[in-house]
Amino acid sequence: MKSTAVINIAGLSWSVLNKIPSLLKFSNNYQANKIQPVFPALTCSAQSTYLTGLLPNKHGIVGNGWFFNELSQIFFWRQSNHLVAGEKVWEAARKLNPAFRCANLFWWYNMYSSADYSVTPRPIYRSNGLKFPDISTEPPELREILQRELGQFPLFQFWGPAANITSSRWIARASQMVFEKYKPNLSLIYLPHLDYCLQREGPNGPTVRKELIEIDRVCDELIQFFRSNQTQIIFLSEYGINPVNQAIPINRILRRKGWLRVRIECGEDHLDPGISDAFAVADHQIAHIYIQNPNLVRAVREELEKTQGIEKILDKSEQELMGVSHPRSGDLVLISKMDHWFSYKYWLDDKKAPDYAQTVDIHKKPGYDPVELFLNPKMTFPKLNVLRKIIRKNLGFRYLMNVIPLDDTLVKGSHGRQNIPLEYWPVFLSERVDIRSLKTPTLQGTQIKSIILQHVFE
Repeated sequence: MKSTAVINIAGLSWSVLNKIPSLLKFSNNYQANKIQPVFPALTCSAQSTYLTGLLPNKHGIVGNGWFFNELSQIFFWRQSNHLVAGEKVWEAARKLNPAFRCANLFWWYNMYSSADYSVTPRPIYRSNGLKFPDISTEPPELREILQRELGQFPLFQFWGPAANITSSRWIARASQMVFEKYKPNLSLIYLPHLDYCLQREGPNGPTVRKELIEIDRVCDELIQFFRSNQTQIIFLSEYGINPVNQAIPINRILRRKGWLRVRIECGEDHLDPGISDAFAVADHQIAHIYIQNPNLVRAVREELEKTQGIEKILDKSEQELMGVSHPRSGDLVLISKMDHWFSYKYWLDDKKAPDYAQTVDIHKKPGYDPVELFLNPKMTFPKLNVLRKIIRKNLGFRYLMNVIPLDDTLVKGSHGRQNIPLEYWPVFLSERVDIRSLKTPTLQGTQIKSIILQHVFE
C-alpha cells in the first residue's frame, strides 16, 4: 500500500488556481484534470459521490439538507454517516487489504462512520442556551490530545462572519498530528477557507487574492509534510464558485400563493412544512420543491415557470436523468440561472422574521443561508456590539448573537449547477502520472473513489 493524502479545498476551481503558487506549480509538474461537477454541485452531495462512487440517486444525499418526511421537518448539515448509502472508499480498501487504515478529517458525514480515525466539528449546546466550540473524534481520546496541543477548535472561524484561515490552518495541523500518531494509509483532509471569500465577493473580489495566498501557505505546509513522510498527494475540490448578483426568494413566491404556511410564535413567522401544501428547501443554486398536495403539482410548476431567475424545473423523471431522483428529493428540483441563487427566506415582513434569521444557526434555518458570512452593515459599532454579546456569554448569561443582516444582495458567489463554464469546474491534481484513468482531461465524480484506490494499491 502507498500512503496517500487527499486534500479537498472547498471552492477551488480553474478560475483561481493560477493565483495559488504552490498548487499552480503542482499542476504544472504533475497530473491536472477537470472534474465534471456532480449534480447537485454541493458539499454533501459531491463528497458522498467521491467517497462511494455513486450518484445522489443511489447514495441518497440530494443536498446539504432536505425534508425529512417522517418528521415533517427540514434538516440541514446532519452528521451521521448512516445517512449515506453505498460502500465507502475505506470499506472497499479494507476488502483489498484488511490492514488498511483511513483517517477522515472534516469531510462531511464523518460521525459514526466506519473510518478508523475521524475528526469533525461538534459544538456543545448547554441547557442555558450557551454554545461552545468542540469536536467529535474517533478514538474519543484524540479529542483531548488535539485540543490540548492545538487549542480549542476555532468553530467561529469555521463558519460565520468571522470565518477565516484559522480553521483551515487548525485542520491542516490536526491532520499532521493524526498522521504522525496513527500512520493511516489514507488521509482525507477538508480545507474550507476559499468557500468564505468566494461566496462573499465572488472569484474576482477585491480581497480574494489575499485569501488565496493564505490558503497557499497552508497547502505548501501540507505538501512539505507529506512529502517528507513519503506520502503521495491528491488535491481536489467538489465545485467552483461562480459570480452571482441576485437571489430568488423562492419560499416567498410559494407563500404569496397560499401554499406555504407559517405558525406565529411570539410575533414571529415560523415555517411549518407539516401543514404547507408546497415549500422549498433552498440550497445555493438548487431548490427542492416538496408538494404535499398532489393536486397542486401542475399549478406550482406553472407558477415557477413564470419566475425570473429559474433556468430549469426537473420532475422526477428528469431528476432521474440527472442522477438526483430519490425519495428524499423534491417533487420538483429547481436550477437557477448562473447569476442567481435561491434564498430560503419565507417571511413577507422583516419585522416578523424569526429570531434565528439574524444569527448563525445552520441547524434551525430551513435552508442554506450564505448571508451568515456577513456582519450586519447597519449595525452601529459592530465589533463592539459583538464583544458585548461575547462578554454576556462568558459571564454565563443568555444571549442572542443577532448580528447577521437580512440582505441577500450582499452575496456575490454561489454554486450547485452542473452546466457552468469550464473555468468554474472543480479541480483534480495528482503526483501520479502513471494512472491510466487520469489520461483523459475530464473526470467524472463517480471515478474519484476508484482513482483514490488506485493511488493506494497500484
